[in-house]
Parts: sequence; C-alpha cells; structure tokens
Amino acid sequence: MSENCTHDCSTCGANCPSREGGIPKEAPHELSHIKKVVGVVSGKGGVGKSLVASLLASGMRKRGKNAAVMDADITGPSIPRMFGIKGRAGAGEEGLYPAPSKNGVKIMSIDLLLEDPKDPVVWRGPVIAGVVKQFWTEVIWGDVDYMFVDMPPGTGDVPLTVFQSLPVDGIIVVTSPQDLVAQVVGKAVRMAGLMNVPILGVVENMSYVSCPDCGKKIYPFGESRTGSLCETYGLPLLAEIPMDPSLAGASDRGGIEEIDPDFLRGALDRVEAL
Repeated sequence: MSENCTHDCSTCGANCPSREGGIPKEAPHELSHIKKVVGVVSGKGGVGKSLVASLLASGMRKRGKNAAVMDADITGPSIPRMFGIKGRAGAGEEGLYPAPSKNGVKIMSIDLLLEDPKDPVVWRGPVIAGVVKQFWTEVIWGDVDYMFVDMPPGTGDVPLTVFQSLPVDGIIVVTSPQDLVAQVVGKAVRMAGLMNVPILGVVENMSYVSCPDCGKKIYPFGESRTGSLCETYGLPLLAEIPMDPSLAGASDRGGIEEIDPDFLRGALDRVEAL
C-alpha cells in the first residue's frame, strides 16, 4: 500500500495490494481521513483482545497521535465500558459521529447506538458484517492517524468483511500461554495469510505474575507455547502482558486510559513504524 494512500480506491489509480483479486476496498466517509488501520484479532475469545486494542489506542494517544477504536465485536462489545463512555453516539445529516474518550480516543461501537446497551444483539452474520462496514463508510471519523479494529474471535463473517472491505495495513494477533489457544490462533494467522493481510506480530496476554516481594516472574500456566507459535509462522513477539489486577480494575471502572502501557512498547513501536 502506498505511503500516501487515501484509502479511497475509487479515486486512485495505483496498483497496490488493496486491489488484489479485483475487489476494491470500501471508501470511508468523505469527511474521514484515516491514515493507518490495524486489526486486533484472536482465534479464541477471552484472551484479552479488547484490552490490547484499547491499550494500543490509548498508548498512541499518549504519543500525541489521533487514535480511534472501531468495536467490530458486535455481539460482545466492551470498548465503550473500558473507556468509561456512556450514552449514545452523535448523529447529524451527514452521518454518525464517534464518541470521544476522556483523552480524545474516538470510539464507535454498537453499544453507543442501542437504546439499552444491555440488550443483546441477535442478528445473523451478514447483518452484523453489514453494520461493521457501515462503521467504516457512514461514521465521520475526522482525522485519524491510527484506527484499531477490535474484531470478534475466530475466522467468520466479520473478520472476512474487515479484511475484504477495509484497507487494513496490518494485524496484531493476541494470544495467551496455553497450548490450546496457540493452536486456535494459528487459524487466524493462516486466514490473514490467505487474505494477504500483513501480520505485525503477536501479543501474549496473561503471560506471567510478578512477585510483589522480589519482582520475579511467575508463570502460572507453565511454559508458554507462544514462542513456538511465533517461530512456526516467523512472527515477532511484540509484547507480554502480565496478569495484573490493576488492569482488570481499570477496565471495569472505565479507566483504561489510566494504565501506563509501557509493556506494550514493542507493539506500539511496530504500529508507529507502519
């Protein structure tokens, strides 16, 4: 993808990977100017994908960048709560407006459109995928340096829609130390390869516990399988996130931006280098 890509294939004549297979990417809203799009994926739920997406966006904002999170996990949204955002997204004649966090991260999620966020979203896959596409084409994002797309786990309709419709510059794969998770994550990695989407690297969540007395790292799940996963697919391990009650507490109370994401420095550096 060209360094000066506008993500609007309809007005561009460049022969870049976005046109592979003859399928042009969807153009964002005409008032959106999004420089880089990074998907945050996992092969299995419950490994901390939304946590990583939120921390990456918050970390980029702290680096002085305009950051946004598109919550593409339509049936299990959690991004607004992690940022402490309540109420509904704004709307005007030209489109929808994302909700800003306290530090200025732009958020769009289905929870910001429902009358009651507690209501379940009982929709079939194609409808859900259509909503995700609308988050890209009908939301007025404004100027965004880095958009992080928090995708649902697995390799179903939504990841397929994102990979085919959005100009994804790369993905970060989130996993945890267990062997089973590593096996399932391999499916997501192979899907990205089939879709010609670059993989920036792997982030391992719940990697270790730091001893409060001596600081020694304790590995409650035993030897991690993530290293073998990275070696198998030739991917860098960008970060290891500890099991820390402060992370869970900040997420629950909507204070994710209070966390210093220094442990994600490698992942943030990799994204910023795009």
